Amino acid sequence: MHLTAYSFLGCCIFLASGYNSFSKSMETIGKKQYQVQHGSCSYTFLLPETDNCRSSASYVSNAVQRDAPLDYDDSVQRLQLLENIMENNTQWLMKVLNQTTRLELQLLEHSLSTNKLERQISDQTNEITKLQEKNSFLEKRVLEMEDKHTLQLKSIKDEKDQLQVLVARQNSVIEELEKQLVTATVNNSVLQKQQHDLMETVHNLLTMISTPNSKNNFIAKEEQISFKDCAEAFKSGLTTSGIYTLTVPNTAQEKKAYCDMETSGGGWTIIQRREDGSVDFHRTWKEYKMGFGDPAGEYWLGNEFVSQLTNQKRYILKIYLKDWEGNEAYSLYDHFSLANEEQKYRIYLKGLTGTAGKISSISQPGNDFSTKDADNDKCICKCSQMLTGGWWFDACGPSNLNGMYYPLRQNNNKFNGIKWYYWKGSGYSLKATTMMIRPADF
Repeated sequence: MHLTAYSFLGCCIFLASGYNSFSKSMETIGKKQYQVQHGSCSYTFLLPETDNCRSSASYVSNAVQRDAPLDYDDSVQRLQLLENIMENNTQWLMKVLNQTTRLELQLLEHSLSTNKLERQISDQTNEITKLQEKNSFLEKRVLEMEDKHTLQLKSIKDEKDQLQVLVARQNSVIEELEKQLVTATVNNSVLQKQQHDLMETVHNLLTMISTPNSKNNFIAKEEQISFKDCAEAFKSGLTTSGIYTLTVPNTAQEKKAYCDMETSGGGWTIIQRREDGSVDFHRTWKEYKMGFGDPAGEYWLGNEFVSQLTNQKRYILKIYLKDWEGNEAYSLYDHFSLANEEQKYRIYLKGLTGTAGKISSISQPGNDFSTKDADNDKCICKCSQMLTGGWWFDACGPSNLNGMYYPLRQNNNKFNGIKWYYWKGSGYSLKATTMMIRPADF
């Protein structure tokens, strides 16, 4: 049997430290190695060179040597005790080594984790640096765009100012042209009236010569005969269509009007007619109030006369329409009237029938009358100026029989033309229109 003692961690750990009989004789030994022979067993001790460890080893060697004569059983017990102590120390050392290994592993893992974190921080730092560079580039681009937009806005503002100056000049030119047009229109109306009166005089003379005893020779006696409306003239026995003199209600004023004595039983007073575009219908409020044009052709009877007439009793309104393809249609309202001028000649209509649409193209409830110099419509724009003519506009609504006159092949896609939406749509300009009224009890 051979027993060896080892040194650990730089100090002497004597395996027989708990053995009391060895403690008295270890001071005199100073060697690195000591061997004891006891029967068939040999014991070898390896000790460090330090002084402290040398003294302890001497003590143990002397003790063993001194006790050599002891009997075998005691030696075995002591060796067993030494082995137990050595095993306990070995287990303790193994635990220390295991704990040290775990600590080293944890330290290694911590080091790896730290390195990984450092790499992540480095990557994030690089990303932040890239983002900062990109942000700087974007800021530079934004500043460049702001400068560019500022220059563009300044250029647009300068153009706007120039356009405003140009528009102001054009408005002045337009106003001057409108004044000249009004003057020319007045002169033209005077000439047309003179021409009409001359033709009427000639016609009267010819009628008197050809039929001196006819009861329908009312034109020759026009200066002496006057009627409230065409229905009254018809009932008096004058059944020929033509121009009659009507008396304005509640006044002594007289007005020329065309009477249709044939359509649907006759007695119709024509208040509007369009047929060839010979008369300009883009007129002022005053002109629409008093009437204009030629009763023998295109004309407007006058809002004031129609207002006073339709407030005496109930009248019906019939509107005849013709397109450029030879088709005809009509709308019949069984109750029609115009309010007075203070109420802006507002139109009132009830009871629609006819072939020009199941829905009234004159907006209901009634709207105020508008002209180019009197904007009474329901639109922020000025419908009369945009669509031309005087009419009962809603918001530049579905009808305007006083719009621009367009000839054939120029009458499509004309939103400022003579339109009746619920028959031909909003962009079709009609060929001819006639508005006529008659008492409901005729």
